[in-house]
Amino acid sequence: MPSLHVLLKKEDLSPAYLEGRVVIVLDILFATSTMVHALAAGVEAIWPALNTDDANRVAEEVGECIRSGEYLAEHLPGFAPAMPLLLGREPLHGRKLVYCTTNGTIALRAAAGASFAYAGALLNGAALVAHIRQAHPGSSVLIVCSGSVGNFNLEDFYGAGHFVDHLEKHGGYELNDAARGAKLVRRGYDARTVLMGSRVGLMMQAKGLADEVEYCAQLDILNVIARLDGDALRSVNS
Repeated sequence: MPSLHVLLKKEDLSPAYLEGRVVIVLDILFATSTMVHALAAGVEAIWPALNTDDANRVAEEVGECIRSGEYLAEHLPGFAPAMPLLLGREPLHGRKLVYCTTNGTIALRAAAGASFAYAGALLNGAALVAHIRQAHPGSSVLIVCSGSVGNFNLEDFYGAGHFVDHLEKHGGYELNDAARGAKLVRRGYDARTVLMGSRVGLMMQAKGLADEVEYCAQLDILNVIARLDGDALRSVNS
């Protein structure tokens, strides 16, 4: 029976976990939600970067592109905003995006050794699960919560529960306790309550950016499959 496991933070991810598994990386507030949103808006590809220096290096290699990023929830000077609605004000269609965040892009880079790695969000949960069931039948699935600089993040755990809930509807997975716990949280609470009540959600409300959190709390509204292809994230249905 294939396994369905959840890791509580990116720092728990080791190369041994990647072998033979399909990996879903989550950074609900905001990296993976932003990347899914940008691909839905027509971005050609997204290069996840580790830090500012890495983003600048990648941008030089990529050529004409948008650089977007944050560090510890602070806007990076000279970069476009790193949240979905603010970034969406940029002309995105047909553009290349180099994206740098504190946690989500680092988690994606760490997952690059997997045979298949995807960016997941509440926004694209149903579409991504349907794709995984069709493209990788019988494969074990690892859901990686990015967390925050080594700490547990409530919104990522809730997002993991959303994916576990969708995957379990098809049955046939052996869950670890983190997956079981995430599923119970997802079934017990609505997304808006959890995201607004999370540490990052409260921080964004204090900054007047509650609309960004509200947007990311929407379930299954985007038909985007965001898959790592080499060193870039691309929509496989574009």
